[in-house]
Amino acid sequence: MIFGFWLGGLLLAAGADTYQLTDGAAVSGDVVKYDDSGVLIRTPQDAYTNLTWTMFSQGALNQLAQNPKIKPFVTPFIIPPAPPRPREEIKVQEVSRLAEPPKAPLLTALFSSSVGLVVLFLIYGANLFAAMEIAVFRARPIGMVMGVAAVLPVLGPIIFLSLPTQAEPVAEPVTEADTATMAVPRAAPAPALVQPPGGIHIASSSWQPGTTTEKAATQVFHRGQFMFNRRFFETKFPNFFSLIRREADKDMVLLVKTPRGQYEVNRITRIAANDLHFEVMQGAARQEVMVPFGEIQEIQLKHKET
Repeated sequence: MIFGFWLGGLLLAAGADTYQLTDGAAVSGDVVKYDDSGVLIRTPQDAYTNLTWTMFSQGALNQLAQNPKIKPFVTPFIIPPAPPRPREEIKVQEVSRLAEPPKAPLLTALFSSSVGLVVLFLIYGANLFAAMEIAVFRARPIGMVMGVAAVLPVLGPIIFLSLPTQAEPVAEPVTEADTATMAVPRAAPAPALVQPPGGIHIASSSWQPGTTTEKAATQVFHRGQFMFNRRFFETKFPNFFSLIRREADKDMVLLVKTPRGQYEVNRITRIAANDLHFEVMQGAARQEVMVPFGEIQEIQLKHKET
């Protein structure tokens, strides 16, 4: 009897299936009961183990699915294999490529392309503009400096920038007598008064028609003799910053000469570190213009033209 039980246990162990679990362990035995939640397995040691479907590996689930009765319960937990991707043949299309230009020196390459010609044109224009600014800064003739820059680009402006500022000729001072002679026309002699005999005597008064007060001389300030900056205008022309000037200065104007033209200034509206704003007359309207200190060539302080 003992031998028979031993032989039956060996036969039962030999006929049991082994199932791999997700945690790496394995369980052997026969499926005794199964439902939606799991399966009950009897091991060769005559023990019973209750396992859920999620505890089985995919190989064990496929192994259990071979039983037609268990397959409907196992199929929802089996992950179908990915379909094989079709192999597509990659076709390389021939494309047209730009031919590399032949290697050449820098200047030759610039002259041989449209982009290079545009760059050279911009550099040449900047060279002429720099020449004009240098001529204003160094008080040189603008035509001469720009002509040299046109013939010698870059080098010409550098030469004039290295030269000192040219001093402009000083105008001869205008004396008060000359100013009075120029400003006041000679008055015609007043006709002699005929005194009727025995009548009323008329005495001549101190005021005669045609006589005017003597005007002050024109003051001229040249670039090179004076440094035109904010301190210069604040110290030389403080009355031009106010809206209402004194009676003695209300008829005075500033004639500011620049390369862009000459301005007759009635008032200085604003001043900064590098420029200032003038109030000038344009026809019958007042207009505000901005003038950099570097463009001012000459300033005259004089009376308004009558």
